[in-house]
Amino acid sequence: MATRMTTSGVARAYDRWAPVYDLVFGPVFRRGRADAIRAAERIGGRILEVGVGTGISLPQYSGANRIVGIDLSDAMLDKARARVRLHGLDHVEAIAVGDAAALDFPADSFDVVVAQYVVTACPDPERALDEFVRVCRPGGEIVITTRVGAATGLRGSIERTLMPVTSRLGFRTEFPWSRYADWAMARTDIELVERRPLPPLGHFSLVRFAKLRQSGEQPR
Repeated sequence: MATRMTTSGVARAYDRWAPVYDLVFGPVFRRGRADAIRAAERIGGRILEVGVGTGISLPQYSGANRIVGIDLSDAMLDKARARVRLHGLDHVEAIAVGDAAALDFPADSFDVVVAQYVVTACPDPERALDEFVRVCRPGGEIVITTRVGAATGLRGSIERTLMPVTSRLGFRTEFPWSRYADWAMARTDIELVERRPLPPLGHFSLVRFAKLRQSGEQPR
């Protein structure tokens, strides 16, 4: 069975998820969302949330920051816009359709880029990660919550077996840490500053990359 993911296919999948997304994934990812927002707000300023979805995270950001949210799914974004109106979230600068792998922003536009449970839903994850770095200013951070798959063993076999199903649902089960490590090793302008497991069961992680102010400079 095919496991190739496409941008249009992911958009359709999350259009279908939109009516039940908060109910299904809200409790499961609550801790990861809170930890990602805390990490982003250590730097603060103008924050891009890629894959903002239904906007479930938006009320948690401090009003001192300016938030831009993008997503592929119009149905998800309709819920995000309704949430902004309902809660009077004046710190939300914009909610718009956008592709993680082709961000419609100039370089160095944001102090922080947040991607919560998004990278494994991207048809081209490495290209999306490159875009996160491009639009993040030097000295800023890319804050990611992500599934990290098992490279070997029974869990790895199960994840590979599930891929034909989960790819149609809009996400990957098979995504070993080596994909992040290999991507980061190929760049000279970022540094991994944190990687720690998140619930449930440690299958997810909070990952932070700092964008260096100049080549070779270590983050604080």
